[in-house]
Amino acid sequence: MGDSLSVWFLASEVAPFAKTGGLADVAGALPACLKNLGVDVRVGLPFYRMVKDGKFQTQKVLEGLEVPLGNTTLKGDVLETTTEGGLPVYLFDREDLFDRPALYGTPEGDYPDNLERFSYFSRAALLFAKKAGFRFDVVHCHDWQTGLIPAYLRTLYKAVPFLSDVASVFTIHNLGYQGLFPADKLATCGVPASEFHPGGLEFWGKISLLKAGLLYADAITTVSPKYSQEIQTPEFGFGMDDILRKRSANLYGILNGADYCAWDPATDRYITPHYSLGDIKNKARCKAGLVNELDLDQDLADRPIIAMISRLAAQKGCDLLVDVIEDVLRLDVGLVILGAGEERYQTLLVEFGEKYPGSIAVKIGFDEPLAHRIMAGADMLLLPSRYEPCGLTQMYALKYGTVPVVRATGGLDDTIVPFNPETGEGNGFKFSPYESVAFLGVIRQAVDLFLNSQVWKRLMVNGMKADFSWEESARKYILLYEKVRKGRQK
Repeated sequence: MGDSLSVWFLASEVAPFAKTGGLADVAGALPACLKNLGVDVRVGLPFYRMVKDGKFQTQKVLEGLEVPLGNTTLKGDVLETTTEGGLPVYLFDREDLFDRPALYGTPEGDYPDNLERFSYFSRAALLFAKKAGFRFDVVHCHDWQTGLIPAYLRTLYKAVPFLSDVASVFTIHNLGYQGLFPADKLATCGVPASEFHPGGLEFWGKISLLKAGLLYADAITTVSPKYSQEIQTPEFGFGMDDILRKRSANLYGILNGADYCAWDPATDRYITPHYSLGDIKNKARCKAGLVNELDLDQDLADRPIIAMISRLAAQKGCDLLVDVIEDVLRLDVGLVILGAGEERYQTLLVEFGEKYPGSIAVKIGFDEPLAHRIMAGADMLLLPSRYEPCGLTQMYALKYGTVPVVRATGGLDDTIVPFNPETGEGNGFKFSPYESVAFLGVIRQAVDLFLNSQVWKRLMVNGMKADFSWEESARKYILLYEKVRKGRQK
């Protein structure tokens, strides 16, 4: 499967090189799986400061690549590195655009030249492939940062022999981020002015890079089946639902996979001791270690520890968490929260941590090793998202015997089955209405069930048996690549 199929896989972040969220995990794991299935796949991303700081071994493969940007031409270099699995990764270097403290912006807001930055990356990626002779069948783009690529292929480069037959797949990881920019910057991105109208790139008087991807790609995918349905409704469509309904014949929901090379309690490099489905007793030792590390009350070793590892934003249900947090504490549990995001939630949660020392531990920031230790040491993981395109942490939690408590939306609804104590079936807890009462109620159910150690162990085992590895999803992508390739060759 995948013989003679070549894919140029382009994303604004790719693990382990640069990461702010789940997109990087997908862009790191999916290409590796495609390669194992016989696809000639190569990955491209900007050469950020974060990548430089990672001290990856790189070599320059092209110097002075000329990339048009507005009425000027910028020159940049292209470097190559490889993953541990031998996957070629190309890094697009332009210091004034990418050598910055963060990928997309500061706490004060997005970088004001993000249109320039990602227009440059998008055009550079296509021009480099042409210059390097990497003849690819499909370009797989991700989120608004690469939304211009399908538009370039159908406008600027539609008559260029090397690129005219290339098919494009555009994956939506989160429709809420749309890459909106002032209309007077249209010349900067290079798409012809004739494309700026309500049926084209225009979105309420602005340029939308996300809309470019939705309109011009041969196929659109989302990261779970449920989310592909939800985004066609006004509630979850963020103004793009009409476009998505019109393109529904080319819209596919393919569930993300979990990277079990990085997330497996039997081999996890960040936890000690290890444990597995066949021998889960060491999870209790991981829990005891977490209690000590975070200065939680010692008696919590025998009580539920409930965790939330998340971007701290309204989308992730932080308003529900803040509403119920003191009620949850009355259930005699411990709370561990790791994440960063909106200032109001960071401030509120830190204040709760200071008010209830020993019961609540709050760590603001991104800390990969700590995330793994929390996953191994906690009993439950909260994901009360308002909407959730896929979610990966609930898949990781299942593998670690950490029971997910989720809202029935997007990929959370696709992956979590409510536990039935009578039949012993199910892998977590789920609530539907986006309300504090419903959220608190399902947490109470989980805490009550925790008191029955035999039943709780059955629930943990159910989760640990689940397999959300990438291969099945990668095979679905290969079928889609082959379909769009044939469509372009007609």
